[in-house]
Amino acid sequence: MAESVPPSVARGNEDKRLFARIGDSVEDESPVTVVESLCMNCHENGISRIMLTLIPHFKEVILMCFECEHCGFKNNEIQSGSAVHDMGCIQSCVIKNKQDLNRQVVKSETASVKFHELDFEIPSETQRGVLTTVEGLISKSIEGLSAMQPVRFATAPDVHAKVQTVIDTLQSYLDGPSEDFTIEINDPAGNSYIENLRAPNKDPQMKLAQYKRTPEMNEALGLHQEQEEQLDKAVQEAVDEVLDDELANEVHIFHGNCSRCNAPSDTRMHIMEIPHFKEVVIMATDCEQCGYKSNEVKAGGAISQFGKKITLKIRDLEDLNRDILKSETCGLEIPEIELDLTTGTLGGRFTTVEGLLTQVYEEIEKTAAPFSSGDSGSTERRAAFDRFLAKLKKALKVEMPYTLILDDPLGNSYLQNIYAPDPDPDMTIETYVRTYDQNEAFGLNDLVLENYGENSEKDA
Repeated sequence: MAESVPPSVARGNEDKRLFARIGDSVEDESPVTVVESLCMNCHENGISRIMLTLIPHFKEVILMCFECEHCGFKNNEIQSGSAVHDMGCIQSCVIKNKQDLNRQVVKSETASVKFHELDFEIPSETQRGVLTTVEGLISKSIEGLSAMQPVRFATAPDVHAKVQTVIDTLQSYLDGPSEDFTIEINDPAGNSYIENLRAPNKDPQMKLAQYKRTPEMNEALGLHQEQEEQLDKAVQEAVDEVLDDELANEVHIFHGNCSRCNAPSDTRMHIMEIPHFKEVVIMATDCEQCGYKSNEVKAGGAISQFGKKITLKIRDLEDLNRDILKSETCGLEIPEIELDLTTGTLGGRFTTVEGLLTQVYEEIEKTAAPFSSGDSGSTERRAAFDRFLAKLKKALKVEMPYTLILDDPLGNSYLQNIYAPDPDPDMTIETYVRTYDQNEAFGLNDLVLENYGENSEKDA
């Protein structure tokens, strides 16, 4: 489910968040927890330092550093503090200059890294999770490859020569790439990240694709496929029961545990009918123990055959009061202020246009803007955020007319027509056929809708 606020230690207490934003950690008197722990190198006691932080544009992470004063052994590691995503992700970035080498990178322990032009891949099991930069990732790769070069030179000269070519090319990347190269991070858990230097705008050098994990990937992540299928079946049975006309107006409660602190918490579900649209399922979770809240809206019914693009010309404050259902598969764009939210951003929301834009403003101000502050920030990036937030604030006040575009490949999003059932002169709705890649991203190419029984018998 999509998060509405970061988790906190005490409900409603923003100043005591378990995972504070990375910029706030500088002002915290004790952001680091120090623990005495056993050194696995010399078996004496060393010191582990642990810091919980929230990375802007990303999520909660746990930074760990171990140092032994007896033998000098050191170890740094990063682990995700969030739950495993529903889907894996592949994030790629084209590196064009030295500035791109400074992009921050979160590589979880489950992710693999590939340099396309070199056809060189770092498997997930060879490195632990790290918080670094593209430059740091390349330097670590050079260090790892160089460690065994003397042995390769003596035992396998041909392999030594090939590896040396890769090392020399990686070194040329650090010196300032003469040609563009592409770095790709493939994380089945969906917990890795490459910094967007053009945030809050879309970065043309970056691509993000999501995919459904295979049973083998789930097994490697410690997720039991049978348990997931049983849970999905139980939820589906509960939804089918709620669809009964006699129960449709009730709010149903599912008992479970909080995904943050594991304390008992309830999820409330309600099914409602949106006029001139379809049924939607509204689900909300509120943990009294840690204050974590989440809400999500999903469209009911079958998957639409076509995608849908809704374009609305906003001219006055009255347009901000229109109801809007933005599903988790919907992208949002306002060309006049260069706002472009890709699929999956903010999750599913049922609110008003004003409520959605206000949430975008708050998310950028609280989570994205800190990336441009502090010692690692730049005046240009801070100014870019300020300019964008100023334009977004004008949009919230409708100081100029602008265009709101919702693009949902699954057709599960909705924008209120205040002239219904007559056409809205300020709104256009277009339907389109999804591309093969879009169907692949949502797992629709594997669905068998005709002659299902015959195909099953042939497979058997």
